[in-house]
Amino acid sequence: MKIVVLMEDTGRDPAYRSEHGLSIYVETEKHRLLVDTGKTDAFLGNAKRQGIDLAKVDTVVLSHGHYDHGGGIMSFREINPHAVIYMQQSACGGYYHGERYIGIDKRIAGLANVRMLEGDWRIDRELFLFSGITGRKYFAQGNLSLRKREAGKEMPDSFAHEQCLAITQEGGSLLISGCAHNGILNILDRYRELFSDAPKMVISGFHMMKKGEYSQEEQEAICATARELAGMDTVFYTGHCTGEQAYAWMEPLMGGKLKKIYSGMRIC
Repeated sequence: MKIVVLMEDTGRDPAYRSEHGLSIYVETEKHRLLVDTGKTDAFLGNAKRQGIDLAKVDTVVLSHGHYDHGGGIMSFREINPHAVIYMQQSACGGYYHGERYIGIDKRIAGLANVRMLEGDWRIDRELFLFSGITGRKYFAQGNLSLRKREAGKEMPDSFAHEQCLAITQEGGSLLISGCAHNGILNILDRYRELFSDAPKMVISGFHMMKKGEYSQEEQEAICATARELAGMDTVFYTGHCTGEQAYAWMEPLMGGKLKKIYSGMRIC
């Protein structure tokens, strides 16, 4: 596989733009695909600098219905109206952080070639999308401030709109999650239910970022998560919503199994 980080919150080369968002480009034996499109159209320029022709992308996966993952979809469609976009039906919901709308552009739902899913979906032998993550082990406290508004009522976001992409090829397996709002350990539990083993590689934010001080309980949960991840035969690439402090706590506990992503990074 070829895997390139087209957009992330941080960068090492000023030639590549960064923003609060995520976009991953992947080439497999059968597909050229995007997982998320960042907050704006900035990922398009980063792809061009990498020599990646996004007009040849055949598949787009929206990990969940937040603006920093689906904000570039409308711009992408201007250069590629043919790629199939897979998203959960509930990704078009009214998602808020306080009074700020953090959902996606409602026009996306009306685009041609959008496939609205309700639960798991196998695209082909390489690509499988899954949701239905119900575990709440070490659930991020930052999730508690994220809400959904529906029919005039406000409620906690259940993150049913979150889906993960499992890629299987001869010699390797890859799991991509946008923010892991449902918790990376809970997502991996669901993955093992489906595939009976852990993936060889994971690319995901961990949604541990926090403004202000962490409580002792939050720090302990982050470190406990790191210790569990370290026990798997998996390499984890993370960034975006993980947070610098959380990463600093996790890295020494994971024995080289944790790596930080950045805009323009070629993972393989």
